[in-house]
Amino acid sequence: MIKIGILSPDNQITRDVPFDALLADKAFDADWLRAELNQRETCAVIPPKANRKLQIIYDKAMYKWRHLVENYFAKIKEYRGIATRYEKTDISYRANWSLVATIIDLK
Repeated sequence: MIKIGILSPDNQITRDVPFDALLADKAFDADWLRAELNQRETCAVIPPKANRKLQIIYDKAMYKWRHLVENYFAKIKEYRGIATRYEKTDISYRANWSLVATIIDLK
Protein backbone atom coordinates (compact mmCIF):
# COMPACT_ATOMS: atom_id res chain seq x y z
CA MET A 1 0.00 0.00 0.00
CA ILE A 2 1.37 3.38 -0.99
CA LYS A 3 1.22 6.19 1.55
CA ILE A 4 0.16 9.46 -0.05
CA GLY A 5 1.43 12.80 1.25
CA ILE A 6 -0.52 15.96 1.91
CA LEU A 7 0.36 19.62 2.04
CA SER A 8 -0.45 21.81 5.01
CA PRO A 9 -2.37 25.09 4.53
CA ASP A 10 0.91 27.01 4.24
CA ASN A 11 2.02 24.65 1.39
CA GLN A 12 4.61 22.91 3.53
CA ILE A 13 4.96 19.16 3.32
CA THR A 14 4.20 17.40 6.57
CA ARG A 15 7.66 16.60 7.86
CA ASP A 16 6.81 14.08 10.55
CA VAL A 17 4.71 11.79 8.33
CA PRO A 18 6.56 9.48 5.94
CA PHE A 19 4.93 8.89 2.56
CA ASP A 20 5.81 7.37 -0.81
CA ALA A 21 4.07 9.74 -3.24
CA LEU A 22 2.57 13.20 -3.33
CA LEU A 23 -0.49 13.55 -5.56
CA ALA A 24 -1.21 17.17 -6.43
CA ASP A 25 -2.69 19.21 -9.25
CA LYS A 26 -0.90 21.59 -11.62
CA ALA A 27 -1.00 24.43 -9.12
CA PHE A 28 1.70 22.62 -7.12
CA ASP A 29 4.07 22.23 -10.07
CA ALA A 30 6.96 24.15 -8.52
CA ASP A 31 10.67 23.44 -8.71
CA TRP A 32 11.17 23.96 -4.95
CA LEU A 33 8.50 21.36 -4.18
CA ARG A 34 9.89 18.84 -6.65
CA ALA A 35 13.39 19.38 -5.22
CA GLU A 36 12.17 18.79 -1.68
CA LEU A 37 10.35 15.63 -2.77
CA ASN A 38 13.48 14.37 -4.54
CA GLN A 39 15.48 15.03 -1.39
CA ARG A 40 12.98 12.92 0.59
CA GLU A 41 13.11 10.21 -2.12
CA THR A 42 9.37 10.64 -2.69
CA CYS A 43 7.55 10.30 -6.01
CA ALA A 44 5.99 13.55 -7.24
CA VAL A 45 2.76 12.78 -9.09
CA ILE A 46 2.12 16.30 -10.31
CA PRO A 47 1.22 17.10 -13.92
CA PRO A 48 3.39 19.87 -15.35
CA LYS A 49 1.95 23.29 -16.07
CA ALA A 50 1.37 24.08 -19.73
CA ASN A 51 3.92 26.92 -19.66
CA ARG A 52 6.75 24.75 -18.29
CA LYS A 53 9.63 24.73 -20.78
CA LEU A 54 10.68 21.17 -19.93
CA GLN A 55 7.58 18.99 -19.62
CA ILE A 56 8.02 16.51 -16.79
CA ILE A 57 6.66 12.98 -17.04
CA TYR A 58 4.32 11.83 -14.28
CA ASP A 59 2.42 8.62 -13.49
CA LYS A 60 -1.01 9.20 -15.05
CA ALA A 61 -2.50 6.02 -13.58
CA MET A 62 -1.52 7.07 -10.06
CA TYR A 63 -2.77 10.60 -10.70
CA LYS A 64 -6.27 9.18 -11.21
CA TRP A 65 -6.23 8.17 -7.52
CA ARG A 66 -6.20 11.86 -6.64
CA HIS A 67 -9.64 12.20 -8.21
CA LEU A 68 -10.95 9.33 -6.07
CA VAL A 69 -9.56 10.88 -2.90
CA GLU A 70 -11.06 14.29 -3.71
CA ASN A 71 -14.45 12.72 -4.44
CA TYR A 72 -14.34 10.86 -1.14
CA PHE A 73 -13.68 14.08 0.79
CA ALA A 74 -16.48 15.81 -1.15
CA LYS A 75 -18.88 13.06 -0.05
CA ILE A 76 -17.69 13.36 3.55
CA LYS A 77 -18.27 17.13 3.47
CA GLU A 78 -21.89 16.59 2.43
CA TYR A 79 -22.44 15.80 6.09
CA ARG A 80 -22.75 19.18 7.72
CA GLY A 81 -21.32 18.18 11.08
CA ILE A 82 -18.06 17.10 9.48
CA ALA A 83 -17.80 20.07 7.13
CA THR A 84 -18.32 22.63 9.88
CA ARG A 85 -16.80 20.63 12.75
CA TYR A 86 -19.53 20.97 15.33
CA GLU A 87 -17.85 18.57 17.76
CA LYS A 88 -15.83 20.11 20.54
CA THR A 89 -13.42 17.26 21.15
CA ASP A 90 -11.06 15.48 18.80
CA ILE A 91 -12.38 12.09 19.84
CA SER A 92 -15.98 12.85 18.93
CA TYR A 93 -14.87 14.46 15.67
CA ARG A 94 -12.87 11.34 14.79
CA ALA A 95 -15.83 9.15 15.74
CA ASN A 96 -18.11 11.11 13.41
CA TRP A 97 -15.57 10.71 10.59
CA SER A 98 -15.68 6.96 11.13
CA LEU A 99 -19.47 6.95 11.23
CA VAL A 100 -19.79 8.98 8.03
CA ALA A 101 -17.17 6.85 6.25
CA THR A 102 -19.11 3.74 7.21
CA ILE A 103 -22.38 5.23 5.93
CA ILE A 104 -20.72 6.12 2.62
CA ASP A 105 -19.25 2.62 2.28
CA LEU A 106 -22.65 1.03 2.92
CA LYS A 107 -24.34 3.03 0.15
